[in-house]
Amino acid sequence: MGDRRILLLLVLVLFSALVSFVGAYEEEENDQRTQGEKWFLLRQLHNVVKTDAGSMRMVKGGYRGGSHLHSPMHIGFISMEPSSLFIPQYLDSDLVLFVHHGEARVGHIYRDELAVRSLKQGDVYTIPAGSAFYLENRNENQRLRIICSIGITSESMGWHAFQSFFIGGGTHPTSILAGFDHTALSTALNVSTAEVRTFLTRQSSGPIVHISDSHHTNIWTEFVSQEPHQKLAHLKRIVNLEEEVSPKEEESTWSLRKFLCTLLHRKDVVKRVNHEAPSSYNLNNRNPDFKNNYGWSKSLDESDYSPLQQSGNGVYLVNLSQGSMMAPHVNPRAIEYGVVLKGTGRIQIVYPNGTLAMNARVREGDVFWVPRYFPFCQIASTNGHFEFFGFTTSARRNHQQFLVGKNSLMQRLRGPEFAAAFGIDEKRLKRIANAQHEQVILPASSWDSSHDKASEPERKKKTNFERIVGSLGSDMIMGFD
Repeated sequence: MGDRRILLLLVLVLFSALVSFVGAYEEEENDQRTQGEKWFLLRQLHNVVKTDAGSMRMVKGGYRGGSHLHSPMHIGFISMEPSSLFIPQYLDSDLVLFVHHGEARVGHIYRDELAVRSLKQGDVYTIPAGSAFYLENRNENQRLRIICSIGITSESMGWHAFQSFFIGGGTHPTSILAGFDHTALSTALNVSTAEVRTFLTRQSSGPIVHISDSHHTNIWTEFVSQEPHQKLAHLKRIVNLEEEVSPKEEESTWSLRKFLCTLLHRKDVVKRVNHEAPSSYNLNNRNPDFKNNYGWSKSLDESDYSPLQQSGNGVYLVNLSQGSMMAPHVNPRAIEYGVVLKGTGRIQIVYPNGTLAMNARVREGDVFWVPRYFPFCQIASTNGHFEFFGFTTSARRNHQQFLVGKNSLMQRLRGPEFAAAFGIDEKRLKRIANAQHEQVILPASSWDSSHDKASEPERKKKTNFERIVGSLGSDMIMGFD
């Protein structure tokens, strides 16, 4: 009787140890998965600008979690209320705009003159670093939503930030002119110090302002509503247009004088500059680069849209039907960023050592990034389409390398050497490599069975427990019938 009690006690102790071991293993695995999500899912939105007329929010790139994984791009989200203006500024980073919803009017300096473009939903447009620009939502009934890439350059003021330099401004935001001594500025502008003081303190509505009659009148409302000759008279009080620029004086593309002078909308200047300046490119109107019954994909590079060469970025748009998958692949040339536009799905990323870095469920508004060379895939949920848009860090054609599927690396490498690498014969490798008849975008798996319908935590728990018990060896449980 005593021996049976001791035996039972040993069984209970062993079982408790196994359960604790499984729990610790699962906790470690969850910690690793959580760490992967911290690295590759950019979910911390930071308010860059917020007023009652709109906002700009951003997820930051930079070095992830103290690791050596470098994400050299920020992703910005600009939202503007009807009849609003994002006031003139320039950035220390290149900007690539994608109009997700609504219509916009953008003006920016191109070859020392003002170029004005009207953008609609699906349009892509670039603004170089240092080029003064403004954004306007002229629609009186529709919000404007823009997704943008903000490149982190070596000249940016820190790896984790970009800097706006507001040309217009007052008490909020502060104009870059306000940093100069008023006496020096009055001399430069050829106006009185009193006028300088008034000029630099009138604006207090923030970087995004209303320009409609339904809101309080401000200097930007007055300016936008003026006729060209009135704008000329207004700006003559700010800039001495009659003063000749000496040959020794060099002005960059973002200088205040150039920007204000060309903001007059003089028809001869605008017509000439608009003819020379790059147009936008509508991604929605582009035919898919790849399409089958399970989805489509579009990509844009410098060979399609030359302004991307300046920013060094590519653009893409993917739509997967329910349950379908973008086959596991590798980007050999660029880091990839994605923003979920519609639906839900999963992003799987694999470390170079062959372990799972992340298997995360994503939904509309989520942002993810994938380091160069890291294998990954995107999988649509079974309840609807999964659409995501994004940027790459190379303007050249990406030439994605698909690891599986028809015309993939697995098929191209098929041979005795590849079979030996897996420890199988060529016949079996050929059968596996040829089992998938689709390429790039693959259908939902036909191998689903009833036990696969169990919840993922239950499957993981069972698999982990069986793996751990198996690893202990049969010697540990001999004698227990």
